[in-house]
Amino acid sequence: MKIAPSNPGIKHRVRNFEAPRHALTARTNRSLPAAMETLEEDVAIVGGGPAGLAAAEVLAAAGHAVAVYERMPSVGRKFLLAGRGGLNLTHGEPLPDFLRRYQPSGSLTEAIAAFPPDALRAWCADLGEPTFVGSSGRVFPKAFKASPLLRAWLRRLDGLGVRIRTRHRLAAYEDGALVFETPEGKTWTRPKAVLLALGGASWPRLGSDGTWVPMLEALGVAVSPLRPANAGFAVAWSEHFRTRFAGEPLKRIGLAADGVIVRGEAMVTAEGIEGGAVYAVSRILRAMIERKGAARLVLDLRPDLTVKALADRLSDPRPGASMATRLRKGAGLSPVAAGLLREAAGAALPADPDALAGLIKAVPLRLHAMAPIERAISTAGGLRLDGLDAAFMLRARPGLFAAGEMLDWEAPTGGYLLQGALSSGRAAAAGMTAWLAANGRVRPA
Repeated sequence: MKIAPSNPGIKHRVRNFEAPRHALTARTNRSLPAAMETLEEDVAIVGGGPAGLAAAEVLAAAGHAVAVYERMPSVGRKFLLAGRGGLNLTHGEPLPDFLRRYQPSGSLTEAIAAFPPDALRAWCADLGEPTFVGSSGRVFPKAFKASPLLRAWLRRLDGLGVRIRTRHRLAAYEDGALVFETPEGKTWTRPKAVLLALGGASWPRLGSDGTWVPMLEALGVAVSPLRPANAGFAVAWSEHFRTRFAGEPLKRIGLAADGVIVRGEAMVTAEGIEGGAVYAVSRILRAMIERKGAARLVLDLRPDLTVKALADRLSDPRPGASMATRLRKGAGLSPVAAGLLREAAGAALPADPDALAGLIKAVPLRLHAMAPIERAISTAGGLRLDGLDAAFMLRARPGLFAAGEMLDWEAPTGGYLLQGALSSGRAAAAGMTAWLAANGRVRPA
């Protein structure tokens, strides 16, 4: 992806600095040498994902000189990956229901209320990428892809004077100064305010690997352990079931976990089960595994039928009809659903229609582990929200702000993740603008 050209109106002076060898450190006991000069920018944003770019737009529009530092060769890589099968920007459900998808609530939901789904859609339209609401309520750009929207966004940022510096890995934060490792050596900057938008630890090959945790903990910032969110779960399938059905979808099913019931689709994998319906209850399942070492997930293979209606369909089979025929014609089960039913039963299926219908409506699965964080769609844990003020500034470090997935919140897939990142980035930018003005750090006209 082509990066928007740098703003020629801002001159940057860079000097080498021998930073510590280990990746992310916070050296607070001694200052940088006085002879070193800072780069000419009001605000440094570390992280070129949706939260960081959203903040850069708001800050630059307010008149601040903004630089975005990204460790990868280009910005928005996870944004592009999210759009590989169609960019799900947000969701069209009523805002009160929308906000309930986020855990925990608080400053993040307030940020979303300030920049809600309708505002996000209007923002996309203003960039020349109108959106539509799909049959599931999910919102997509009409182009259905992420790349046209990202290109238009980068053009806007360039027009606002935002400078994007790629291949800059944050190495240290000391006394308000940021040290970066680059292919040409180490560079540094001392801006008036800093926003960290470093992401979580899912999809580390795209730039978010969670290596910022030790640096912030060394600064006295409380960080909840990073854990996988919106990920699959391990099931001890039999070799026969795994070999035959791995990669097969379970369509139009219901799932229940600890009293929470959802509908959707799932996918059988060689290791277990994943998919949108599973992700919707992944937080509950993960908590059960953490408490008990395993979780119980109950699948309803025919959520559109009552037990009685299903039992009636399974009654009075034709003479000599096999169980496979009853499941296929009477219950309307796909081969993978019928195979899952047999796998979960662990023995011969009951011939009694009521008992068989009851099993189809409540297939128990034992989940013994969650997929590793590297394979998760998003990350739970991160900077504790009670360590940030209402403006997304770290209480322990005035002038240091944070936004996006590196904060301790989670939500299901379906547009909620991207909305949370964009809204928190914009809210943090508004907080930074207010803080800069209140502390006399606004660049003279």
